Amino acid sequence: MDLILWRHAEAVDGTPDLARELTQRGRKQAKQMAAWLNARLPADAQILASPATRTQQTAEALGRPFETERALSPTSDTSDLLAACGWPQHSGTVVIIGHQPTLGRIAALLMSGEEAYWSVKKGGVWWFSNRVRQGETQTVLRAVMNPDLVE
Repeated sequence: MDLILWRHAEAVDGTPDLARELTQRGRKQAKQMAAWLNARLPADAQILASPATRTQQTAEALGRPFETERALSPTSDTSDLLAACGWPQHSGTVVIIGHQPTLGRIAALLMSGEEAYWSVKKGGVWWFSNRVRQGETQTVLRAVMNPDLVE
C-alpha cells in the first residue's frame, strides 16, 4: 500500500473552521502539489478529503474524483484516519487530504512507531509505502515534497 498524506494548502483565518477557504497563495500551492502528484499517482489512486472547505479545494486541484470522509475532519485522531484509509492492509494508493496535527502525528507514528507532534508544512506531501520483506513488515518513506520546492 502507498499512503500519501497531503496537508491542505494555506487557508484564511476565521470561523467557522470548516468553512475556511484557501487563500490565493493556497490555491497556487494546491495547484503546484497537484501537478507534482498527478505526474506520479496511478490512475486508480483513491483520494479521500476532509469535509473542510480548504481540504475540498485542495482536492479539487487534482482534477480527479475524490470522496469526502468525515473521519478526516480537523478533530479526528490518528486511529480514525488510519482506519478510513485501511493502512496498512489496503492494496493500491490512497491519498489523504487532511489537517495538522493529525497528519504530523501519523507521519511520526509511521516513521518511529510512536505518535509525536511532527509538522507537515501547509500544502506539503509525505508519501509512505508499506511492504513485507523476508516476512517483516516495513514502512518506507518514499518522498516528502513541499510547494516551495516544486516551483
